[in-house]
Parts: sequence; structure tokens; C-alpha cells
Amino acid sequence: MIKKMILSLLLVYSCGQLNAQENPVKITRKVNADRSVDLEFEKPDPGSYTIVLKFGDISNFNSSDQEQIGIKNYSGTVYTAKPENKDRQVNFSYTYYTFRGKLNPKYNADFVYILPYKSGTKVRVAEAGYLYTTYFGTTTPEDWKVYRFYTQDEQPVVAVRKGIIVDVKDLYETESANEASYTSKTNELTVEHADGTLATYKGFKKGSISVKVGETVFPSTVLGMNSKTNSNSRYGILLSTIYLKSADIDARKKGVKESKSIYGFVTPKFFTAADPGAILAAQQEYTAADSPEVLQKELSKKELKKLQKQ
Repeated sequence: MIKKMILSLLLVYSCGQLNAQENPVKITRKVNADRSVDLEFEKPDPGSYTIVLKFGDISNFNSSDQEQIGIKNYSGTVYTAKPENKDRQVNFSYTYYTFRGKLNPKYNADFVYILPYKSGTKVRVAEAGYLYTTYFGTTTPEDWKVYRFYTQDEQPVVAVRKGIIVDVKDLYETESANEASYTSKTNELTVEHADGTLATYKGFKKGSISVKVGETVFPSTVLGMNSKTNSNSRYGILLSTIYLKSADIDARKKGVKESKSIYGFVTPKFFTAADPGAILAAQQEYTAADSPEVLQKELSKKELKKLQKQ
């Protein structure tokens, strides 16, 4: 029998940051001495992905036509096909689809974040309008929430919560653009939090990002500098907090007019100088602040000791 391996890749990734040709998850096939077959993955970041495997031409192992599996770390085994008859080889074809994030993570809607600037910084908040993307659909999601945080002068951008850097793009000079647009031509990074939510910060000054993929950041860790979209605009950064709510590959095949977001949006509560748990209002000014409790609540004992020595 001719073994077939179909490698049809569809990357579904937050904010349209990658396309199918740039799928970071590479899955290969390994035949073991006991005739079982491992599907092994490699990827350039330690973040979570949801993998949907579709099998065809199955021979000598028991499986459904489709398996949905969560992975994290840089490498590992996605799936093992074990032979029903140990004297015969396992055979199958497969297609895989990858989605950035853990599917339907349990997160605390009351979790309190800090504002993305150093304590004492005055910040004006706006809400970014919705712009269709491949991954968020044509219809504005009911829970759509993307903030733009403006400052009068260029300011360091800080992490709003502890997490691991899973993606960094530092490629573009500041360009003139509609402030409400959700363009991919911005310098940005994505942080995965312990609860599976993903925070994407967009709009860094080129060359200013000071963290790397795989690095753990804490609340108030400096990530880079904010920037202007054009000479007449204010300095700012875009921030969205999302989670993967669907890994329905059939939904991605629907027409453009029918497409819906596979990501859900979180409306965070923020610690500010005036309110320890504010839900931000557009066109209002806030002052960034913090407290030992909000800065340290997700830190391990080892991390706390390390910070105390600094």
C-alpha cells in the first residue's frame, strides 16, 4: 500500500498575524519499532495551540475521522496511532489545522489587570472600531473589545499581567494609518497568560521591543515604547485580550458573509489610581497605578524572592 500523507495546512491565528504559508507548527510522522506511528510537532514558541487532525485511508488502527488535541512547549507528540494487529503496519493519511490558543479556557472575568504604562502615567482611553479580519469574521463580535491607550509623550509600555511571550514582530517603521484599523503592519507582541487568555499589544516603536519569545514577563515589566500612527496623532498602544472559543474547521469554509469570530474577547478590569477594579470608558482619562497585591498575585515564591532581591 502506498502511504499517503496529506499536509493541508490552515493556520487560524489571532489578529491575522500569520497566514497558511507561515504555519509555525510543523507535524512529522515517525514509525516506531512496535509498528506504532507518532505524529510529532515542532514550533518556535512555547505557547498553546489547538490541533485538529483529520484522518483518511485508515488501516490497522482504531480512530475517529477527526481528533482535537491541545499542545504546548516547543516540541512533543501530538498523536500516537497503535496497530490493532501488531504484525501489520499502520497506514493513514492526515490533514491538520492549527489554532493559536487553548480551546475554551476557564478564565476569571473579574481578574484585575494594570494599565499598560508605568505607575503615575496619565492615559486617555479609546475603543478601536471593528475591522473585518479572516479570523474575527465579517460581523462585529458581540463581545468585541480592543482598547487604544494614548499618552501625551512617548512612554514605555508595560505588561498588564504575568505571562509568557509567544510572538514578537518588530519589523515596521511608523506608518500613516487609520487609528481604528486593525492592520498587521504594526510592531506587536503576544503574551499568553496562565489561564489561557492571550494579550496582544500592537503599535510599538520599531526597535524598541525589549522582550523575546519564551520570556516570562510580570505586571509592570517594560515591553517596549509606544508610537504614533502619523505625525498628527498621539502616542499610543492597542491592547486586546482574547481566547480561543472555537476550533470548528467547517466554519472557516463558509462564505465571507457567514463567517464569525473563532475568538472571544475579554473586557478586563483595570487597577487605576482612582479605582482598584475599573471597567474602562472610552474618551476618559485614567492614571496608571499598581499595588503589591495586584503585582504579585500570580508570582511563585521563587519569583517573589527574586524580585525582592532586585
